[in-house]
Amino acid sequence: MTGDAATAPNATSTSLPRIDASAGTGDGPGQEPPLMGLGASLPPADTRAKTEGTFPYAADLWAEGLLWASLLRSPHPHARILSIDTSAAAAMPGVRAVVTHEDVPGDSNYGRRVVDRPVFAAELVRHHGEPIAAVAADHPDTARLAAAAIAVEYEVLEPVTDPEKAFAAEPLHPDGNLIRHIPLRYGDAEATGEVVVEGLYRIGRQDPAPIGAEAALAVPRPDGGVELYTASTDPHTDRDLAAACFGLEPDRVKVVVTGVPGATGDREDPGFQIPLGLLALRTGCPVKLAATREESFLGHAHRHPTLLRYRHHADADGRLVKVEAQILLDAGAYADASSESLAAAVAFACGPYVVPHAFIEGWAVRTNNPPSGHVRGEGAMQVCAAYEGQMDKLAAKIGIDPAELRLRNVLSTGDILPTGQTVTCPAPVAELLRAVRDHPLPALPKDTPEDDWLLPGGPEGAGEPGAVRRGVGYGVGMVHMLGAEGTDEVSTATVRVHDGVATVICAAVETGQGFTTLARQIVQEILGVDEVHVAAVDTDQPPAGPATHGRHTWVSGGAVERAAKMVRTQLLQPLAHKFGMSTELLQIADGKITSYDGVLSTTVMEAMDGKELWATAQCRPHPTEPLDDSGQGDAFVGLAFCAVRAVVDVDIELGSIRVVEMAVAQDVGRVLNPKQLAIRIEAGITQGIGAALTENLRTARGIVRHPDLTGYALPTSLDAPDIRIVKLVEERDVVAPFGAKPASAVPVVTAPAAVASAVRSATGRPVNRLPVRPQAAVVNAKN
Repeated sequence: MTGDAATAPNATSTSLPRIDASAGTGDGPGQEPPLMGLGASLPPADTRAKTEGTFPYAADLWAEGLLWASLLRSPHPHARILSIDTSAAAAMPGVRAVVTHEDVPGDSNYGRRVVDRPVFAAELVRHHGEPIAAVAADHPDTARLAAAAIAVEYEVLEPVTDPEKAFAAEPLHPDGNLIRHIPLRYGDAEATGEVVVEGLYRIGRQDPAPIGAEAALAVPRPDGGVELYTASTDPHTDRDLAAACFGLEPDRVKVVVTGVPGATGDREDPGFQIPLGLLALRTGCPVKLAATREESFLGHAHRHPTLLRYRHHADADGRLVKVEAQILLDAGAYADASSESLAAAVAFACGPYVVPHAFIEGWAVRTNNPPSGHVRGEGAMQVCAAYEGQMDKLAAKIGIDPAELRLRNVLSTGDILPTGQTVTCPAPVAELLRAVRDHPLPALPKDTPEDDWLLPGGPEGAGEPGAVRRGVGYGVGMVHMLGAEGTDEVSTATVRVHDGVATVICAAVETGQGFTTLARQIVQEILGVDEVHVAAVDTDQPPAGPATHGRHTWVSGGAVERAAKMVRTQLLQPLAHKFGMSTELLQIADGKITSYDGVLSTTVMEAMDGKELWATAQCRPHPTEPLDDSGQGDAFVGLAFCAVRAVVDVDIELGSIRVVEMAVAQDVGRVLNPKQLAIRIEAGITQGIGAALTENLRTARGIVRHPDLTGYALPTSLDAPDIRIVKLVEERDVVAPFGAKPASAVPVVTAPAAVASAVRSATGRPVNRLPVRPQAAVVNAKN
């Protein structure tokens, strides 16, 4: 799927530079990386389970007396429900329960961020695929047939699918069509530049395409509560939402996180978890649902389709004077993460460049299109494609090299964002851009005649070599880390050590970002214990928050670090007291405890002496604040940056595009696990290539077309180019635990802009829409 293409044969680790062991591991130059602890390339803890087929996917769960669920979904994007008749479905043999909006005992609406989405549509249907009813039966086929037998009478209404028309349309929701408006004002509105370029850009609807079926199992409890087994990425929020809809106290609902195959957004849709729990409570039996891929496409959130209008002002030397922009996000039927996505889009609308004057208008609106929400780099990815298109236009109009134009404008530490926030974290943007610019270009086909030249469109493509043009383009992007605008970021972790084995208890969900491996490394580093286990996650543990924006590397990793250091103090204090020294004079390495003078030398096992030590700690980064009425405020905890140079071959007759190479330089703070870091960057680049060239969930008047993996084109291993990580800048962020920055979102943000830039270079066409359509890459007399 989207995040797996990094393991493609031509995205090999042989293209990676050797990471200097002295920068992030504490070893001297030229030494081998450590075998354990921070800086080691520990493999993921779940590798064996996944390869042997024992990984606990929710779709494989079973329980005695199991029933199967199916949802009836609306075939219309906008309609009034006149009646719902469930009698035929309820009378079918094997059917145990049918529930609609009338059977929701608690809150009828839910929402992870804004409570505006009904469990079941009651009076109005607002998007194609919205749940109407749910059925539980003794066989999955019976459940599906029963759901299809529910008779719903609709009055079909005209859908609002153009976000520009949503402003004047009749309200689609009691909360109105406008979710949020941010007017950012920074500097002098009258400022102008000698050179002005304008552009209109459109970004398509990218689906997160999670690996594996979305599935859940609901099991009723003797106390009248229910347990939900699912691959949740935010279990405590999902528990609270479900409890409110069930009319139960949160402590009577438990969410147990099963194995998460992978996630690049909110993994499981609460829109089927909650109906599943209702059916379990109604029947008194365990109920299971494994969503089809079509149901996933219809139900879960996608990347916001976005319309962007830009005007850039610059002086004759290419230095930016003012940026004006209008940004319109299509939220679909419900708000979800649209407010946060809009804040990121507006705040980063000028990119990682110094802009003295900025005037940005941003809106997020409801339509009858599929729901939009959290997908890696939301908001930042869309504006990156637009502002980098503008930088290419400026470079062409002024007549200077595109990379040089960018270098004249890049941010650095101490500069001020258009939101008025000072960049206090490391911001080595110029260093990153120079690294990809100066990296040797891949050989042209004429330089390697002994090799087969892979034409755009593949080896069996219809193209001719004479019609192929090569282009080189750049993308420079940024993302924020953790939550924003006053989000209370906190995570709790417990570390327990007994008989030489450490256990970490933390509700941070492993979604493929490597948290469980990082937790092992932290404990190994601090306590010198080789065997470290990370407990399974459920809501009986203290909350750790959602698995987004690299939170668990920073916040949950920070909590594990603090708890491990408290255990370390408990371990060392008796020894320090016995030898009349402070614990700071003792060190732990390779399972041994030694003093600075060599007088004390013992093993961790001997010092433990059969005792059980444990500690619980929290990590809470410094607070942020919401953007004010002028878009000003210290809204972000930290920032991460990336530069990408894309090399593409374009068949200018057919419009076929092949990405030849992606050179990446990234600001990572500190390398904690070299191999996992490389995989995360490669996966992010590949997901970005999908957004640039193939991924667009198409709709026709609000109806999702081809909601399956044959109609939605994900990049595969054959589409992955050579991905060369040419530089990792390890300038530690002093406010982050270990100094590290999350790594996977910023390549997703930057790669689409770089690919589009390279296609412009090859064709001379404006390329103002993502994914790039073939006709946009065709060059002929009419163009």
